[in-house]
Amino acid sequence: MHNAAQAYHQTAKITSEPRELESSLLLRAASQLQDIKDNWDERQDQIDQVLMFNRKLWTIIVTSATDETNPLPQEIKNNIGSLAAFIFGQTLRVQARPEPEKLNSLISINRNIAAGLA
Repeated sequence: MHNAAQAYHQTAKITSEPRELESSLLLRAASQLQDIKDNWDERQDQIDQVLMFNRKLWTIIVTSATDETNPLPQEIKNNIGSLAAFIFGQTLRVQARPEPEKLNSLISINRNIAAGLA
């Protein structure tokens, strides 16, 4: 986990501003989730892979945002932590009982956070 976060931060420094990278990755995850939702019968077998990507992305985001050295205000850190907890729980609910409608909240959160970062 720590290595993934370090790799993410290093890539962010090299390729673009971190906020732009986070926004881009969130939109990519949202797009993949939307594609599965829209093509459920053909793509349902790929749900676990896409959910894992989204979960890893959110793990990195929440780890970075809530780090004690991060200058964000505590309230924002708490909000990001709460969002991540919801995303992790919703991911488990989708995996336990896969239904395309259950992807709506994950898609919406990713798109809204990406828009806020852009």
